Amino acid sequence: MLLAVVFCNCKSEPKHEYGTTISINTEDIQNGKLIFEQKCSHCHNFKKDAIGPNLSGITKEVSEAWIKEFIKNPFKMISQKDPRAKALHQKYKTFMPEFSYLSEKEFDELLSYMNSYLKKEASGNKNLEDVIDNPIKDTLVYSEDNAHIEFAAQVPASSKNGPLARINKMACTTNSGRVFINDLRGMLYELKDNKPKLYVSISKYHDSFMSEPGLGTGFGSFAFHPDFSENGLFYTAHSEKLHKTKADFSLPDSIPVKLQWVIKEWKSKDPKRTVFEGSIRELLRIDFVTIMHGIQEITFNPHSSKNDSDYGMLYIGVGDGGSVAYGFPKIALHGGAQVWGTILRIDPSGSNSDNGKYGIPKDNPFVNANKKNKEIWAYGLRNPNRICWNTEGQMYASDIGHNIVEEVNIIEPGKFYGWPIREGKFVVDPYGNQSLAYPLPENDTDFGVTYPVIQYDHDDGSAISGGFFSYTAPFKGKYIFGDIPEGTVYIADPSETNTDKRNIKKLNIVFKGKQTDFRQLTNKRRIDLRLGQDCDGNMYMFTKADGKIYRMINE
Repeated sequence: MLLAVVFCNCKSEPKHEYGTTISINTEDIQNGKLIFEQKCSHCHNFKKDAIGPNLSGITKEVSEAWIKEFIKNPFKMISQKDPRAKALHQKYKTFMPEFSYLSEKEFDELLSYMNSYLKKEASGNKNLEDVIDNPIKDTLVYSEDNAHIEFAAQVPASSKNGPLARINKMACTTNSGRVFINDLRGMLYELKDNKPKLYVSISKYHDSFMSEPGLGTGFGSFAFHPDFSENGLFYTAHSEKLHKTKADFSLPDSIPVKLQWVIKEWKSKDPKRTVFEGSIRELLRIDFVTIMHGIQEITFNPHSSKNDSDYGMLYIGVGDGGSVAYGFPKIALHGGAQVWGTILRIDPSGSNSDNGKYGIPKDNPFVNANKKNKEIWAYGLRNPNRICWNTEGQMYASDIGHNIVEEVNIIEPGKFYGWPIREGKFVVDPYGNQSLAYPLPENDTDFGVTYPVIQYDHDDGSAISGGFFSYTAPFKGKYIFGDIPEGTVYIADPSETNTDKRNIKKLNIVFKGKQTDFRQLTNKRRIDLRLGQDCDGNMYMFTKADGKIYRMINE
């Protein structure tokens, strides 16, 4: 929920002590807390700005009626040019989903909980000066080439409220040619003859599986072992409610734990079967301080061969867990010594890890260093949501930014990618307002940051949807990716190392011979766009908004 509220005094609005008519009943507040955690906490907190504004004290400064109306239909209020709604949309560059299905009682309970927080100003580094008002001044232009797409498949609806189907990742099984797509609500489908067939449901096997609230929870990712057709092995990442199982990577006792992310290995009795039947074992478990920025990517290098040291090594993209946005920056400020905000690399067939359930590859960068977590391949990432490789074998990872820059990095072992002291090529204050960008210092090289090869700011989008390299004309060798909420599709040439906007362009979408975009195709304001690729290198675009999958075709 992006509750776009501006704290301002309008001359036409009479003075009023807001919040005085809101219930302070303990039960109402507790019920409101549950609603907030399910619907709002992935974008808001009561300490500082996150994806949306700091909500501490909001009911003291804004009327109850306004808050309710905005939650019900934010786009309507923005389109009607409501001053507060318009100003916050300009600041946060995205649309909040509609929550018109909440009952009046639920609205009242939500306000009761929000009303329990007084306004608190975030502390910051007062030594930082020269705030950059507009990090990247120019805006993106369209490519002369068009992306022609055709309808490929419809994923079954998994909910009546919110996104129709939370489809998140499409991937092929490398050597078998089979293509799968997952729904964050727990389903893994195989695409056969343009029809999704349920292969396995996570919730059937795991009682503690949680996919609500959305966005940052659920069945995050999957990866099939390159020898799946012979050994039947594949891997999943999903979030679970807290229970008695202790995490392999736990937070200090002084820091609250919201949920755990778990990596599981599944072994099919018969890899050729169209429905999973077999055994499951746990590889590792990680504590997270919020529901945000968990594990949205696990993958194998599809270009490695059996003679390569990278063959069969599993990469795991671990987010910072929302630790920086929620006032726990030390979780991410670890210098490569902890797992949050990293890409891990493990050997699922090994056993020399601390828990004995997987192996630490001997060529990992920190194997011989004096650091605890030798699983780490690279660090300094906020939310690495998609990993791919180009034909030369370079790893690329998209990283969702906070409120300044969206970026793509070439990932090399042992490198530091800046978060939470950098976002793109800009300084961030992890202890203050992380929405402010500052110029790089003169001694920037002392910090050892590796900077992105692709970046764009929030004038052109708000959350990057990682992409893939095209194998065919007219985009051969180019990186195609998108923006999740806006549904914009981009094309970039990472070989152009200048990371201003000149190495990125927008792609026009053409469907049935007519130019369009995903807002028109879905008839929604928030698109939730993702990209995928099949075993032949064909590119796909799909949205949670309507559960439809489109294939990019040559015209």
